[in-house]
Amino acid sequence: MPVELPLLQYPHDHQFTLLVKDPAKLMPTRAPNPGEQYRFHFDMGACIGCKCCVVACNEQNGNPAHLNWRRVGEIEGGVYPETQRWHMSMGCNHCLEPSCMTGCPVEAYTKDTATGIVLHSADTCIGCQYCTWNCSYGVPQYNEDRGVVGKCDMCHGRLTTGQAPACVNACPEGAIMIELVDMLAWSRDHALGDAPGMPSSDDSLSTTRVTMPAKAMPELGRVDVARVQPQHVHLSLVFLLVLTQLSAGAFATFALLELLGQQLSPLSAILPLTIAMIALAAAPMHLGRPIHAYRAIKNWKRSWLSREILGLSIFAGAATAYAGALYLNLPFTKLLSLGALAAGCLGVLCSARIYMVKARPSWNSNFTISDFFLTAAMLGPRIVLMAGASDSAFVYAFAVAASVLQAVNHLLKDHWLRSSEMYELSLPAGLLRGPLFNPSYARYSLWMLALITLRYSPAASFLCALAAEMLSRWLFFASVVPKTVASTFLTPRGAHG
Repeated sequence: MPVELPLLQYPHDHQFTLLVKDPAKLMPTRAPNPGEQYRFHFDMGACIGCKCCVVACNEQNGNPAHLNWRRVGEIEGGVYPETQRWHMSMGCNHCLEPSCMTGCPVEAYTKDTATGIVLHSADTCIGCQYCTWNCSYGVPQYNEDRGVVGKCDMCHGRLTTGQAPACVNACPEGAIMIELVDMLAWSRDHALGDAPGMPSSDDSLSTTRVTMPAKAMPELGRVDVARVQPQHVHLSLVFLLVLTQLSAGAFATFALLELLGQQLSPLSAILPLTIAMIALAAAPMHLGRPIHAYRAIKNWKRSWLSREILGLSIFAGAATAYAGALYLNLPFTKLLSLGALAAGCLGVLCSARIYMVKARPSWNSNFTISDFFLTAAMLGPRIVLMAGASDSAFVYAFAVAASVLQAVNHLLKDHWLRSSEMYELSLPAGLLRGPLFNPSYARYSLWMLALITLRYSPAASFLCALAAEMLSRWLFFASVVPKTVASTFLTPRGAHG
């Protein structure tokens, strides 16, 4: 007989009756047929926000308290006194087109052909965290202690032995269930995968089915929209991006001067080449497991991170060949300079494409590409002037034009962000006008100083422009507002949302 507890009245008129659950209603009675896979079904009307599922998931997977592979968020709506608040429990959606798997440079993600579950191999993972940027739901979580990423695998080990996942077992209301889905039919119509407080299921064809409460108000929204803070800044990536783009810009300047027939000093390319080599040597420091950095080119067919590594490596080789030919006064330096120019453009393009993902809307635009290329165009000619490799009027004009275009590019991007109705776009503009105003203002001031000092002191102009671009790339990371599932109204200090 079911064991009943006294009824408790909740703000959204939900009556809580704890029952002994029927396993047949929580789990399929058979394994998936060809063309089917397992998925989560979440009944929002049944969830009471107790977070038993979060605790059970952490206990099952041995995760620290702040690292949650299953999270419970809140959505609300209405005007007092007619208001509602509901809870949403969400783990991995085991998407049909998982963005985590597409972007992973080492192919640490696989989609199990028998169950459809998206699995992650911690042994293969190098801790690049690219998947944490790619997923619109914020599912992959980086474990700093282990140096790798982890995520919900629907308790794959339990599932294959006929046991329900820990979250399903722990829910006192039976709000989380496992069911089968026809993958082809779902790919054609996945409207039931959308719900307030969740990114669009279009992003990666999320398979989670959400049953909304029968009395849910139409204007429900997430409670944490205004609780936005600057994001973590990856300083190693700031230096890698700016310094490789600086070097690419310098070799682009050399190529243009070669085409104009200007004779260059044999030592002209040494400084930008040295800077590029230092930046590339330090690049693995961003990884949680830098000793396995060599694996990162494995997924070059799909991952822009793998392509960036290949592109920048080709650029380093081409730049070295050009610098050597220039030093030895070989006759084909012009051809080699064009090769270094092409390889540099390839590397910068791949760097930009890494950040153009649906889960980071303020990155996912052509402004990112133009920003990265204009950084190269701003810094490249200035380091050539500072090193005394050329005093051509063309190089000065190149530097001035790039500075003006970079400022215009950021002004246009700021306008685009401010005028958008999408909160992941409008909130970055709010951050730049609020807690990030001082560094944002300093960036424009440094650009102006770089212009003013260019003719009188190329070294001062270079240093101002370099500081401006470092600050700009710092703001690039700090001001982004990612897509993710709704969080709670209040998050404990130190918790990861």
